[in-house]
Amino acid sequence: KYNIPTAGYENFTDPDKALTYLETAKFPIVLKADGLALGKGVLICNTLEEAKEGVKTIMLDKKFGSAGNEMVIEEFMTGREVSVLSFVDGKTIKTMTSAQDHKRAGDGDTGLNTGGMGTFSPSPFYTKEVEAFCNKYVYQATVDAMAAEGRAFKGVIFFGLMLTEDGPKVLEYNARFGDPEAQVVLPRMKNDLIEVVEACIDGTLDQIDLQFEDNAAVCVVLASDGYPVQYDKGFEVTGLEEFKKHEGYYCFHAGTKFDGDKIVTNGGRVLGITAKGKDLKEARANAYAAAEWVKFDNKYMRHDIGKAIDEA
Repeated sequence: KYNIPTAGYENFTDPDKALTYLETAKFPIVLKADGLALGKGVLICNTLEEAKEGVKTIMLDKKFGSAGNEMVIEEFMTGREVSVLSFVDGKTIKTMTSAQDHKRAGDGDTGLNTGGMGTFSPSPFYTKEVEAFCNKYVYQATVDAMAAEGRAFKGVIFFGLMLTEDGPKVLEYNARFGDPEAQVVLPRMKNDLIEVVEACIDGTLDQIDLQFEDNAAVCVVLASDGYPVQYDKGFEVTGLEEFKKHEGYYCFHAGTKFDGDKIVTNGGRVLGITAKGKDLKEARANAYAAAEWVKFDNKYMRHDIGKAIDEA
């Protein structure tokens, strides 16, 4: 409606019509349950057979519940993914530094999709040219569109972008800080977060000079072995006191809880270990060093977060 660049798509409430549409579609193609599915209701289909099975899964078997009453069939976009978080006060938008997430469970982007196994910031692929394009056609356009719809947005908008051959396109929006993207972006922010948040509420964001350090940050997720399928919980976590002794190192809790005065694992993604460095290579080395400070019985992590970048 507002000409914000995104993937081509069609909506369906009738499974038969969806199947007919797929007969002439280009593959790979994306099927999405058009409702709340905890970020899991997306199927990437490489063949017509897979896509037909996907329609059955979403619309007939209702694997994602009522989220599958309507389905979106969408063009499959290829390219680099970049996440850009932003502050919005209803009319002004200020974007934060870029980040990139590693979604798959295993090294080399293998295994199942997860909520994120690690991130790095900034993304070297988010160039000045990409930023200029997005400022004009994506960021401000989105804020203006929300206002035009009578729903002026105040808060944090997360832009998931795909840098395609045809230019940047919006992959997804979230109305929140992304996790673990925020864990590499916020440590690099120079401003006082409270002041920025209050400016969003008060509508004075245009008066804020949002600034980020000229460095890099890498976050390595420490997960429970077996995530995202099956894993044991309740193991004691040790080594956290080490973070108090070092500047520029952070430990974010995701799936932990207190058991008496001990901290134990209580989820698939347990902790986000973030470290800063003068560049991505140094930040990466620091984050992996800090990941070794922490111990628990079924600790699992990827060993290649940001690796392709520091070899680039």
